[in-house]
Order: sequence, then C-alpha cells, then structure tokens
Amino acid sequence: MTRQTVSEVRSAMLSSRTFRTRWPAAVAALPVFLSALTGCGSSGSGGGAVALNWYNFPDDSGALQQAADTCSRASGGRYVIHYNKLPRTADGQRQQLVRRLAAHDAGVDIMGLDVTWPAEFAEAGWIREWTGAMKEQATADTLDAAVQTATWKDRLYGAPYNSNTQLLWYRDDLVQNPPKSWAEMLAQADALAKAGKPHYVEIQGAQYEGLTVWFNTLVTSAGGAILTPDAQAPSLGPPAVVAAGIMRDTAHSAAADPSLSNQMEDQNRLAMESGTAAFELNYPFVYPSMKANQPELFKHFKWAPYPGVTADRPATVTIGGIDLAVGAYSRHPDLAFAATLCLRDRDNQLTNALKGGLPPSLRSLYQAAELTDSYPFAADVLAALDTASVRPRTPAYQNVSIAISHTLSPPAAIRPESSVATLRGQIQDALGSKGLIP
Repeated sequence: MTRQTVSEVRSAMLSSRTFRTRWPAAVAALPVFLSALTGCGSSGSGGGAVALNWYNFPDDSGALQQAADTCSRASGGRYVIHYNKLPRTADGQRQQLVRRLAAHDAGVDIMGLDVTWPAEFAEAGWIREWTGAMKEQATADTLDAAVQTATWKDRLYGAPYNSNTQLLWYRDDLVQNPPKSWAEMLAQADALAKAGKPHYVEIQGAQYEGLTVWFNTLVTSAGGAILTPDAQAPSLGPPAVVAAGIMRDTAHSAAADPSLSNQMEDQNRLAMESGTAAFELNYPFVYPSMKANQPELFKHFKWAPYPGVTADRPATVTIGGIDLAVGAYSRHPDLAFAATLCLRDRDNQLTNALKGGLPPSLRSLYQAAELTDSYPFAADVLAALDTASVRPRTPAYQNVSIAISHTLSPPAAIRPESSVATLRGQIQDALGSKGLIP
C-alpha cells in the first residue's frame, strides 16, 4: 500500500500490526520527560496558533505531512498540526502511546491507532468519545466495517482514517482461472509443482499479528468467530477447527514456501517478485511494488477476491487500517476534533491513497475517477471491505493475538482439534489479563 519505496510500504500499511519487537527499556522514561516539553509548547497563550501534536505511523511518502500542512493552513490561524512519527513497528507505536498516555501526557492531541487498539485505549480512559455533530461528520460516508473498528461499547472513539484489506494476487501466465476456495488454490499449486512451474502460495505464516489475521479471516469465512459477541469468552468451535486445518494443510502442501513459518507481508512480496510463486495473499501495496520492480512479471500480475473456505461462500477478509483518536489529556480537545476531521477529509484521503498507497475509509472515493485510474482493483477492495470481518474487539486484544500466534506457530505443527482446544484455554486466560501490556 504505500509508497514510493518498498520499505515505506510495510509500516504504513500493515493494518494490521506487523513485526513484533519490543521497545528498549532504556527509553521507558523518555515519554514522561518529553511530556513536559510537548505540554509546555502546546498552548497558544501568546496569541498565536495552538500547536496540536499528531502521533501517527511513519509515512515516508509525504502524504501525512501534506495533510498536516494543508489542515494547518485551512484552520485560518487557529492551530498548527505537528506530525510526530511513531516507531516503524506496530508494537513500538503502541508502546510509545501507552507510556505517554499512562503518564497523562497533555501533548498527545491526536493519535493514529491501529484498528485493534480503540477498545483498549477507550477502556483505559485514554481517548475521548466522539459525540454529536462531530460524530456525524466522522461517520458520514464511512465504511461500516471501518466504523466498527473505532467503536467500543456502542460508543465511537475514533474517526476512521484509512482502511485496508487483502486480495488474492496471482500470475495469469500460470493460472487461467483464479481459485474461489483454498482447496482449489492448493490443488492448482500442486498441479503447477508437478509441471515444474512456479507454484508457491505466499501467505503470512510467521509468529506475529499476520498469523492472527490469517486465522481470523478463515474462522469468520467458515461462519465462526474467535470471541463470543460480548467478547467475554472464546467462541471458536468447528469453524476454528476448519480454519486451523486449512493452515495445517497449506503448510504440508506443495504450495508452502519453504520459509512459510518466517514470512511476513514484505517477504511475501519479495517472493512473488522473485518469480517463484503463483499466488499471494496480501495488501494492495504489492501492486505498485511489482510494477516498479518487475515490469515483465507485472504484465501477468492480476488480482481476484480472497479465496473462501468453500467455493460457494465468499471470504470475510479481516479489515485493517488506522483510526484517528483525540487524547483524553489534550488541552485543546475541540481544536483536536476539528483538526482530525480535516486530516481525514476527502481530499486528504485521496492524497493518502494516491501518494501513500492506503485505501480510503470513505465509500464515495471508491467510485471517484481520480482513485480508480490508479487503483484498477478499487471495486474489489471495496467489495472486500463491505463484507470484512473485524478482529476481536476487547481491551485484552494484545494478549488474545499473542495467544493465537503462539499456539498456531509454526503452521506445520498445527493439530486442528488439539490446537484449538489449547487455544481456547489460552484465550480465556488472555481475556482475564485485561490487556494494557506496555
């Protein structure tokens, strides 16, 4: 999805919280120190524009900085938005925000939250609810699934900034008809392997958030859910066993890349570009990357809906993206809400899609010629988002996700019945911890 270069693609795009690393303990006290500095500079006591601090993923395309500059000018001198880049990894981003907000940092006015974080941050009292006219503007023309990600206990805590979803990418010089189910895809990969042709299916199999996304997509596509509707207990059941079986079968098939258990989104992209794969389940950032890096292969690089668990039931692909939230300790919440609405308005979302590569959360943009000319797959992305599944909404999501990725890694070691039974107990334990892991 993003960008100008491929390394930029990863961090901005992955909705989905990728690359799990730990922020060094040596900087644990840094946010408290910085809080004093940013807090002192946040007011407009001198009569000038109020400084609003916006913390978001590090975008190298320039789209986010352009939005901050555009909205600052449009405010008529009321405020100036300072775009502060968070660490590149999703864990690092969350960790910095958690530490700042736990210290009641008044310098955090606006923040970009991964779509799995609003429940946790809202339950902790770290972000403000959207109400009244502001809520109406934040949800108008916005994709339903995107609004769901920003909602906790029937209250809105974020304004969807961008969305994200995976498609099936394939080579039409190897595959005449894209598969509609996982079984069909694995059979096609097996036939290609026997013919001595590129045949791998590139999918995220490493022990991190991407594995959780894969499992969630399969479970919901089989008609199930990871948690009960009230998010108080694991649901799982037969659909989870089916999902785990597909993951296991993939890992033991000819379709499995030898590096499956270590692969994340960018490794999948590189493998597809190397010419060894026939299929790839990934985000739209792979399209401009293939075009730039492998123009000959790009001629055969096509897309289709994500394969279902069965051919007669479309997949419900896990939604990714970023929700913009207003900090509970901001000294200027009214201006922060107004600035957030500007940052995610039509023009800025269009720029973010074209320049930064991130699919918008505004429905009308998917019919706009400005977008479809550069996004020939826009209709397929919209269709996937309209039927998207949402990852479990719980303050303990961090723990739930870790339980899933640890239990199901490596995919080749999965034993569907026993692995799901183990997972049930681990998720129940994770829910009891209430999240908020620093």
